[in-house]
Amino acid sequence: MQLEDYLDFITPDDIRIKGTRIGIETILYEYIYRRRTAEEIAQTYSSLTLEQVYATILYYLHHKETVSNYIGNWLEYCLQSEQEQDKNPPPAVVRLLKLKAEQEPGKVALNAN
Repeated sequence: MQLEDYLDFITPDDIRIKGTRIGIETILYEYIYRRRTAEEIAQTYSSLTLEQVYATILYYLHHKETVSNYIGNWLEYCLQSEQEQDKNPPPAVVRLLKLKAEQEPGKVALNAN
């Protein structure tokens, strides 16, 4: 079996573990940035087999430059999405923040400074 057989290449910016909705970025973020072992990752994501996790890591190691760019683009997208959501929170979040401000007027005044 080839490493690519473990993955679904939906688009250049969307590579998932075959048979799941889990993107390789999920596994690789845990592996690269959180320094989790393949075994720890497989325990966290019970829908994945240890073999799938190892195949994803091995794919990364074999295509490091390409996959590093993929991860970098994903992280940038996440940051931009988070910033956009902070600028334009959903109506439910606005209501909750308003309720919180009404219940804790002293804290809001302190945060304003």
